[in-house]
Amino acid sequence: MELTLLGTGTPEGLPRPGCPCAACAVSVGPLSRAATAVLVDGALLLDLTPGAVLAGARAGHSLAGVRQVLLTHPHDGPPVELPPGLPAAGRVPDGQELSVISGHRVRAVPMDTPGTGYEVTGPDGGRLLYLPPGGAPAGLGSARPEPGGSAGQRPYDVVLADVVGRPEAVARLRASGALGPATDLIAVHLDHDTPPGRESERRCAAAGARVVPDGTTVAVGEYHAAPELPLRTLVLGGARSGKSHEAERRLAGFPEVVYVATGGSRDGDTEWAQRVGLHRERRPSTWRTVETCALVPLLENAGGPPLLIDCLALWLTDAMDRAGAWDDDVWAGGGQKKLRESTAELVAAVRATRRPVVLVSNEVGSGVVPATPSGRRFRDELGRLNNAVAAECEHVLLVVAGQAVVLKD
Repeated sequence: MELTLLGTGTPEGLPRPGCPCAACAVSVGPLSRAATAVLVDGALLLDLTPGAVLAGARAGHSLAGVRQVLLTHPHDGPPVELPPGLPAAGRVPDGQELSVISGHRVRAVPMDTPGTGYEVTGPDGGRLLYLPPGGAPAGLGSARPEPGGSAGQRPYDVVLADVVGRPEAVARLRASGALGPATDLIAVHLDHDTPPGRESERRCAAAGARVVPDGTTVAVGEYHAAPELPLRTLVLGGARSGKSHEAERRLAGFPEVVYVATGGSRDGDTEWAQRVGLHRERRPSTWRTVETCALVPLLENAGGPPLLIDCLALWLTDAMDRAGAWDDDVWAGGGQKKLRESTAELVAAVRATRRPVVLVSNEVGSGVVPATPSGRRFRDELGRLNNAVAAECEHVLLVVAGQAVVLKD
């Protein structure tokens, strides 16, 4: 089975007509994207979009052989004109199957939003799952069967989905077994919410997906190296830089994550409780939160789900409390040695871990010099800790004003 992606953008396309945003301003030439539409073996067209015939011609394919046109989502605005020679476009009712004269079998997969997903099986047995913009299979839990299929079926060969808009749908597909290690996951319905180019590629790669330009032809079953996900990632940034949000985005495509909150609870501090609550609300319901500064045992547990540790600055605060490092006399009398032993143990655990981990820490030293010796001590020790952890991580990011800059890749 062969797929040609005539477009890979949202129904509005990229750039959006009349939109003055920065992402749309730079979405020109190879970075522009027409509305997503997929031509399957030249015989089945998934979604009818303006300019489909021209898009096919640019990709080296004629639509003259199309035997079936299927729509996946409600089309707002004026109806799209049906090019001459194409059969009438329609949608298959949820759960029903359709046999195409070309030998393809299509099953309509119910969505959790208005729209229809399609599971397509080719004459050669190749299997495709195509999801509409903003859609995810309805009722998909953490166990088989896969959407629209029956228990024991193998994972799809190719999945086309709104990876950026619905990363948790990717996680649920993985948990159900519908998305396997060999599945070619391709991001479609790309919008202006994510800057095009390397930033789109990076965000999709974090979910194990790849981004392809309009007109790309994909042979189902052909080997494509999955985007490499680093085992250890350090995300640095200042206050309200967006570092925690960036760290969460790195693991949004995983079905289970252990969120390690090193800040703990602060009795009577309602503002802190509100901050913690906001963090919890934006995380997927399948993530589990653990409030602890005992990071070494978690890193040593190789069989657990990925870890998101937020943050090392609060871990260091706890470690300095335990070492009595805030007091000058205690620091000189053994506190420094005790703290350095704790940080060395943590760095060694990061180096030896076999568990995917994303660590968050504050970047320090760019602002006002602390007025007290203990404040300067904390700044210096956090700088040393960040240096040591960064040396053990394959991937290091610095987030400034919500923009992630790759320091180590």
